[in-house]
Amino acid sequence: MSSRYTDADLAAHIAQGAGEILVGVRHQHLLDGRQLGDVGDAMAQAWISTVLRRHRRHDAVLSEEAEDVGDRSTAERVWIIDPLDGTREFASGTTDWAVHVALTEGGRPTVAAVSLPAKGELFRSDEVEPLTGELTGRIATSRFGGSYESSWVANRLSLDMVQIGSAGAKAMAVVRGSVDAYVHGGGQYEWDNCAPVGVALAAGLHCSRLDGSEIVYNNTTHAYLPDFVICREELRDDILRALSEVW
Repeated sequence: MSSRYTDADLAAHIAQGAGEILVGVRHQHLLDGRQLGDVGDAMAQAWISTVLRRHRRHDAVLSEEAEDVGDRSTAERVWIIDPLDGTREFASGTTDWAVHVALTEGGRPTVAAVSLPAKGELFRSDEVEPLTGELTGRIATSRFGGSYESSWVANRLSLDMVQIGSAGAKAMAVVRGSVDAYVHGGGQYEWDNCAPVGVALAAGLHCSRLDGSEIVYNNTTHAYLPDFVICREELRDDILRALSEVW
């Protein structure tokens, strides 16, 4: 392991660097649509995998855009990466896309960084401030409308539904304090939420499966994590109680 960077610094540098590459890929709108998304995915993945191979060559890696590196069934340290979370948003020119970088140890994220490059924001688990202040009365939902679970929670708690793009953008809206909760029940993979959950936990937010159980990563048979909730601690009991009515 290279001692030049701590795990936290490396995660942040990777998230920010990949974001800068992706911003460059959108330069002058020379590419668009699916071609833009495909090039963005490929270039970000190539850079991230090369950096990890150089600086953490003994660690295992799970990424959306590449085959596994190392044996995740025996590895204690596993990086879980999404080089471009929200390819559709990225390709369509919006700002609600992200880069996710997390290190898990024993199935729990110990280091995490989420970059929102088009917004110029970087969230890292070792520096994020605990969230305080008034509740907003808002819940993040997909641009395509709320899932049954999020709609149920919004109705039961009288929360306004705010449409936001990628998973990382939704989660960081809670971390930032723009919304109070993000409830997802429609199916995701581990790379879609591992880094956001790592940052959210560091910010003192509640994160769990919809039934209230702990989120555990590095499922070696199938890297699928279909449901979760990220919310202000003040709303935890009310949200989980509402979800227990339909989950």
